[in-house]
Amino acid sequence: MRTLRIGSRGTDVKEVQSLLQRLGYYTGAIDGIFGYGTANAVMAFQRAYGLTPDGIVGPMTFSVMEPLLMGYSVYTIRSGDTLYRIALNYGTSVDRILTANPGLIPESLQIGRRILVPWLDVVDTRIDYTYDILERDITGLTRLYPFLETGSAGQSVLGKELYYIKLGNGPNRVFYNGAHHALEWITTPLLMKFVENYAKAYAESRAIRGYDIRRLFDRSTIYILPMVNPDGVDLVLNGLQRDNPYYNQLLQWNNTGRPFSQVWQANIRGVDLNHNYDAAWQQSKDAEPLYGVYGPGPTRYSGPGPFSEPETRAVRDFTLAIDPRLVLAYHSQGEVIYWNFMNLAPPEALRIGRALSSASGYALDQTTGIASYAGYKDWFIQDYRRPGYTIEVGRGTNPLPISQLPAIYNDNEGLLLLASVIQ
Repeated sequence: MRTLRIGSRGTDVKEVQSLLQRLGYYTGAIDGIFGYGTANAVMAFQRAYGLTPDGIVGPMTFSVMEPLLMGYSVYTIRSGDTLYRIALNYGTSVDRILTANPGLIPESLQIGRRILVPWLDVVDTRIDYTYDILERDITGLTRLYPFLETGSAGQSVLGKELYYIKLGNGPNRVFYNGAHHALEWITTPLLMKFVENYAKAYAESRAIRGYDIRRLFDRSTIYILPMVNPDGVDLVLNGLQRDNPYYNQLLQWNNTGRPFSQVWQANIRGVDLNHNYDAAWQQSKDAEPLYGVYGPGPTRYSGPGPFSEPETRAVRDFTLAIDPRLVLAYHSQGEVIYWNFMNLAPPEALRIGRALSSASGYALDQTTGIASYAGYKDWFIQDYRRPGYTIEVGRGTNPLPISQLPAIYNDNEGLLLLASVIQ
């Protein structure tokens, strides 16, 4: 992480501000501007943790903040400690401490042993969700919940890993993905918060919305690929950097006169990933001129051929490898569920779609125009003849503000659980 001081701006400043606010040191706006209020909060944090109070987030201060950003503190066991007392002091549970520290025996705590104490949320739902935050959150979640399995389905154009997370070991396999479109990055923290809440409930043997998570873990396997388009997401959230190998081309391709943060849906090569699947791809290509699309750009460009992009090839190959019974592709916005493709959806797809609609309050619908072609769920329905759905979350203009995420999550938690078991 870069050194942050007065005058710094960016998504990393928001991350620090949000952490300091959660810890009670900061009361200002989470605006990504490192001003005197943020510096004073940093100094208060530094004093509390025995650091030099200079108001600068440098390597030493960040090394103390980093575990907290991943949801835990490192605690050294003292004489007279019990896990119950430690959990009470941190506002957490004994079950979560035991989960994060395999092999720890409550009846024989060793004085001087350092343990992880989970007590903060890992996934922060109040900040712009960059690829760097995704990586750190995955690291934090796997440390606190070692039963989670993670891996990479492939790499983006710029070499970023396309991480997936596996929940459960059951025979009923489903696959959820998010952020095919860069402006629609809000779908990534939605899926990551679901992972965290699921993992926490599993560790504590709790139910969520009536679903026994321990039983669900044995019944279904949920694969989640939360950020299909990390290069595009970082372009939208962090802006175009001079060291980007496509710097000059991107300036040409974005001929809208508006910043990337307001218009860019495509990957870093200007290809709309949700028009790059081999499902009526030629129809999508033929429709491009009707939408003013004549090559790489912010949206609707289908690429030079189906699966021309490493991101779509990775999602295709991952789907082939896990062979899911049902898929959900998360997008924004409109609060609608698209369920069919060229009338190829299987008979049960409409019934399941209605149940997902009931669980979320989202309307069930079918796409029209160029949006009807070459998307992920289109390809899945076409090649598998199994239920596939595009879920459009929230309402407004993309990118949706992060303030919508709590309501979006509330609408979708039941849907995500139902989709993993419905037949």
